[in-house]
Amino acid sequence: MPDSLLSKRAVVPSGALVFYSDFDDFSAWKNALQLHCPQLEVLHSSEAYDPARIHYVMAWKPPEGFFAPLKNLRLFINLGAGVDSLVGREDLPPDVPVTRLSDPQMARMMAGYVLFSVLRYARDIPHFEQAQRRGQWSYKHPRSPEDVRVAVLGLGELGGRAAQELHRQGFTVSGWSRSQANIEGIQCFAGLGTLDTVLGGAEILVVMLPLTPATRGLLTRERLMRLPRGAFFINVARGTLVDQTALTELLQNGHLGGATLDVFEREPLPADDPLWRMENVLVTPHLASVAIPTSAAEQVVENILAASSGAALKHVVDLSRGY
Repeated sequence: MPDSLLSKRAVVPSGALVFYSDFDDFSAWKNALQLHCPQLEVLHSSEAYDPARIHYVMAWKPPEGFFAPLKNLRLFINLGAGVDSLVGREDLPPDVPVTRLSDPQMARMMAGYVLFSVLRYARDIPHFEQAQRRGQWSYKHPRSPEDVRVAVLGLGELGGRAAQELHRQGFTVSGWSRSQANIEGIQCFAGLGTLDTVLGGAEILVVMLPLTPATRGLLTRERLMRLPRGAFFINVARGTLVDQTALTELLQNGHLGGATLDVFEREPLPADDPLWRMENVLVTPHLASVAIPTSAAEQVVENILAASSGAALKHVVDLSRGY
């Protein structure tokens, strides 16, 4: 057994942890956390518990008022990378630190989803899917990857990893972020003044930006129109980064050749939304990247023990910036 695991097993953290999520597996998380720290009491939010004993919350989009009775809260662990649902909340005290998951498996999973989506368009797979439904042998010669221009908006931990994977596969990759990034093999742009240039050169656009007050609604109709006619659009970030009505219309009129959408303005996507029935759109239910308890639990326990002892935390989020 690793020394780090032995040392965590010997530490008794103060207080208990309460867990809230509508879809994450509580039992899997509880088992994974207690594997690294058996002394940690892990409770589900549906159980009866004494709010005064709760020092840690691990949750995804807890309802308004959730934090109000937790007067001894020392740490909030966000069950995911995006923290937009926490920005501006009145029930979360400003002195309570918020940490995000930084699971290497999440970055790998996201990079895999993005690579699949880009390859699907680069290799004309939707064309062959439609030809198959018609019973038609419709050959299209493959293009060289370096001839396919892919732009990634957002070059943080997940976006940077995805951009690197696309570059490794031979695509010509550019990246854009609000502040300058430097990634080997990627032409990196920064600032709103360069966004139109990036959009104008993208045959395939991958959206991986955090949702902040500065990025909400960033991809307006006008900016989407900057994409070359027939370009493909992939969104694995947040639906409200994009004018979804404009996106739908541009997919319908052919300005955009197709879209792979994992996120939407409203989730679940309403049953009457036209995106469901469009042949040039692939819809997935916000699953491009999720935290895996067995690989993420150790870092969560490390932060819990740090919060318990007053030590420095890792992966702290600045809610004023939104990431």
